[in-house]
Amino acid sequence: MNIHEYQAKEILKDYGVAVPKGIAAFSVDEAVEAAEKLKSEGSTLFVLKAQIHAGGRGKGRTKKSGSKGVLLCKSVDEVRKGAEDLLGDVLVTIQTGEEGKEVQRLYVTDGVDIEQEFYVGVTLDRTCAQNVIMVSTEGGVEIEKVAEETPEKIVKEWVEPGQPLYPAQARRLAFALGLKGEPFKKAVKFIMALYKAYEATDASIFEINPLVLTPDNDIIALDAKINFDGNALYRHKDLLELRDITEENPFEVEAGKYNLNYIKLDGNVGCMVNGAGLAMATMDIIKLAGGEPANFLDVGGGANVETVKNGFSIILSDPSVTAILINIFGGIVRCDRVANGVLEAVKDPEIAEKVKGVPIIVRLQGTNAEEAKEIIDNSGLNVISAVLLKEAAEEVTKAIAS
Repeated sequence: MNIHEYQAKEILKDYGVAVPKGIAAFSVDEAVEAAEKLKSEGSTLFVLKAQIHAGGRGKGRTKKSGSKGVLLCKSVDEVRKGAEDLLGDVLVTIQTGEEGKEVQRLYVTDGVDIEQEFYVGVTLDRTCAQNVIMVSTEGGVEIEKVAEETPEKIVKEWVEPGQPLYPAQARRLAFALGLKGEPFKKAVKFIMALYKAYEATDASIFEINPLVLTPDNDIIALDAKINFDGNALYRHKDLLELRDITEENPFEVEAGKYNLNYIKLDGNVGCMVNGAGLAMATMDIIKLAGGEPANFLDVGGGANVETVKNGFSIILSDPSVTAILINIFGGIVRCDRVANGVLEAVKDPEIAEKVKGVPIIVRLQGTNAEEAKEIIDNSGLNVISAVLLKEAAEEVTKAIAS
C-alpha cells in the first residue's frame, strides 16, 4: 500500500526522523491557511507540493495550467496562486504516463536551505533475504539512474533477520556520505531512527530523496516515499486508514473486495487463473502466441461459481478485453465443479449481457479434467474447451483475429 508524502512524514516524525514543518491541504483556502500558520511560526519561504502516488512531481507538469508539481513560493499570495493552478488539474510525470493523475491534495512545507543532497533508502533484498539500507551522495536523482550509470556511488549495509541495525553500520553509511562532525552524528541518528520506523511499520520501501544537509548542519528528509507490505496491514489498523483509493486502479480496488489478486495490464486478453505461478505462465504463453494479456488475475484455490462470476465481472469491466482465457488446475478443487461454475457464471443475466461477443476459452487440467471438458463441449454456450495451455493460447489469438 502506498501513501502520500505528507502522511509519510507524519510517520517519520513519530519515530524521531527529522522532517521540515508541513501541513496538508485539500482546498485553496486550506493551503493559504497552512502558509499563514507556517509564516506565524517564522517561515519566510514555502514549498507547495502536489500529493499524488507517483514520483517525478518536481519535473512533471499539469495539463491545463502547465504548472510544475512542486512550487517554490515566496509569499502567501504565491501559495494561493499555486494551489489554484494545481488542485483539480491533472499532473503528468515520468511515472504516471500520459494519462497523469488528478491533484486532490496539497502539502505546504517550510522552505529549507540546502547545502548538499543525498539519498537513503531501506527495502528488502530478496536475493539474500535481508533488509538493505542504501545511501548515495547522488541525492535528488532517480536511484535507478544512479544504479545504472554510477553503481559505485551506492553504498549498502544489510541487516540480518531478527537483528537490529547496529550503530557501527549507521556510522559506516554516514561516513560513505562524506559527513563529519555534527552532521555526521545527526546522520547516524537519522539512519538509526529511519530503520526503526521501517521495521516497526512492516514497510516494504522507505525512500528519502533527497536527504539534505542544511547550512545550519541539520540533516532533514526533504522528501519521503513509503510503501507498506499489504500482507502485514492487519497488524496496523492505523496505517490502513491512510489508504487513498482514489489513487489506485478502480479495477484493482474492486477485485480487492472479493479477495481476488488482480493487476491491470495493457492488452486485450482477459486472464482468470488459479495460482500466481500459473497466472504468470499463462500470460507468457499468450504473448508467445501473439496475444497481449489484459490483466493478471489469480482467483486462488477455490474457483467456485461466486469466485468465477466476480472474476468475469472485473475482467469485463475493462473495455479493451476482446477475449477471455480461463486456466484452472484442479488439484484441491475438481475440474468438473469448476466447469459447472464457469457455465453457471456465464448464464448469469448480468454476466451474459456483458460477455456477448466475447469468446471464452477454458483450459482445465487435473482432477476430473476429462469430465470437465465434456461438460463444456456439451453446454451449447459460446465457451471453447482446450487441453494444452499452448492450444488454449492459440484458440484465444485465433478468436481475437476473427
